[in-house]
Amino acid sequence: MSEPPASWEEASPERLYVITGGRSEPSTATHLDLVTLVVARAAARPEMQPEQAAILRLCQAPLSVAEIAAYAGLPVSAVIVLVGDLLAAKRVHVRPPVPAAHLPDLALIEAVIDGLQKL
Repeated sequence: MSEPPASWEEASPERLYVITGGRSEPSTATHLDLVTLVVARAAARPEMQPEQAAILRLCQAPLSVAEIAAYAGLPVSAVIVLVGDLLAAKRVHVRPPVPAAHLPDLALIEAVIDGLQKL
């Protein structure tokens, strides 16, 4: 038989409902996904929701939404709502990650090599 959670705070759907205000999406129209980078623009304030304050403390250096969720011990869906609220309040800056470098066309590389060999 499994043991019940240690407290309401640790593993409760009701807790997540309270944290997000019953929302499943951010209050602002913004696209946040697992790899969106978040960095704090302001310090945490005492009157803030504890989870939002924790996000601001975590994001002194850029972190992805997935990393924030892992460090905070919250589901990604809850973190997206909280980060969206912080974004609306101008307390964080978000940006997509830097895209991976795209390799040039293989035919172009072969043409350059052929041209160099003919020199």
